Amino acid sequence: MKTILFILPDLNQGGAERVITTLCNELDRTKFCPKLVLFKKQGYYLNHLKSDVEIIELNISRIRYSIFKIIPLIKEMKPDIVFTGWGEISAFLSPLIPFFSKTKFIARETNVVSKHVTRKEILFFYRFYNNFHQIIAQSDDMKNDLIDNFKINRLKVKKINNPVDFDLINRLKEENNIENYNTSYKNIIAIGNLSPRKGFDLLLNVMSELKTENIKLTILGDGVFKEELLQQKKQLGLNNVTFLGKMSNPFVYLKEADLFILSSRYEGFPNVLLEAGACGTYSLANNAPGGINEIIQEEINGEIFSIEDSKGFAKKIKEILKKSHDKNRIIGSIYSRFSKKIIIEQYENLFNLI
Repeated sequence: MKTILFILPDLNQGGAERVITTLCNELDRTKFCPKLVLFKKQGYYLNHLKSDVEIIELNISRIRYSIFKIIPLIKEMKPDIVFTGWGEISAFLSPLIPFFSKTKFIARETNVVSKHVTRKEILFFYRFYNNFHQIIAQSDDMKNDLIDNFKINRLKVKKINNPVDFDLINRLKEENNIENYNTSYKNIIAIGNLSPRKGFDLLLNVMSELKTENIKLTILGDGVFKEELLQQKKQLGLNNVTFLGKMSNPFVYLKEADLFILSSRYEGFPNVLLEAGACGTYSLANNAPGGINEIIQEEINGEIFSIEDSKGFAKKIKEILKKSHDKNRIIGSIYSRFSKKIIIEQYENLFNLI
């Protein structure tokens, strides 16, 4: 049996946290023993983690200091595999990998690195990324970015898409009804951290083209860009947009929405786009890098259009909302390609071979 040490800052809501929670829960216990290292033992997904997964809390707050606790821990535990689920942790760890001859190291990237990582002190460490025995990219865009822009050995980069936990989603989307959800409007949902890369400023420009339409946008999420977005909403006079903040269960909103919109400037492999499809909701996504074109099957589970063209994107929204979409077909599109059984099998094959 192989011991796998997964490393994350915490289990707050996010794509990496969701994927690693699923991995820890679903790996075959006759072959693998997952252990989870957290900087802080906190976050939404703690409630969804199986009780047999050992959690090791480092009790630290800054990623840059984590290495001083991670290295002694690896020396003490001697795991077969160390799996880092956060790019910055992987970067700081990469120069030290050659000192551990009996442990294999796997990094899972979360974004298109050349677009996401801008700090020079972090980029420096990517010079050592070839020390990893395997690097997981969730999309072709991510994989090609690592190979072309960071000179990573092509054989070390493996594409594995994100898994969708339909059992969890199906349970949560039926938990409760949404209060104050006006069904007399066509309801659009957007979800994500309120940061510039999520492109909500572009989406607000689109909504300014739809002021006279019977369409409402609800944005779920919080973040550093919130005040700027609220000011933009005020300047544009957008009574058709509501910010609801971060929701512990976004699936009840996704299930009821007439359309989900992904406005991101770039992504890694957007879980929320998978989850919208898993809820049977049709999507309209910005034409951006990060695996979006691997998730969207045109006119089956969604469509892709440039959100920089505000008028064109608004027109596309109106066209989509006039049509009906088969929820079962949308769900089937996601389940047939990204269900957790399919993706977990790919990870288990990797862990067996490495």
